[in-house]
Amino acid sequence: MPRYELCVILKAMQRPETAAVLRRTVETLLERGAVVRSLESLGERRLPYKISKHDSRHTHGGYFSVDFHASPKIVSELLDHLERDIDVLRPTLLKKDPELSQAQCCGAQKKKSKY
Repeated sequence: MPRYELCVILKAMQRPETAAVLRRTVETLLERGAVVRSLESLGERRLPYKISKHDSRHTHGGYFSVDFHASPKIVSELLDHLERDIDVLRPTLLKKDPELSQAQCCGAQKKKSKY
């Protein structure tokens, strides 16, 4: 299964409501067979521009990142589900590159002999 990173911007809410939205999002991933590796809060910030979503205009939001492995078949279904969620302002799904081995990363080469 490929590795993905889900970056979501949630509307500004109190901590219990934010936790409920994150729990709902992670449960959605798990129901579809994903393996969640990590959930990271990137903090609450002022949005770079006003976002109109579900008949409301938002100026602040909470930024979160979810790292997970999942089948490529669930990607469009997951994004459709998140677009319909009234608490999610902007879902973005990125496919992460596979980890490079140390030899590929550092450009390790065989030493050439002088002769």
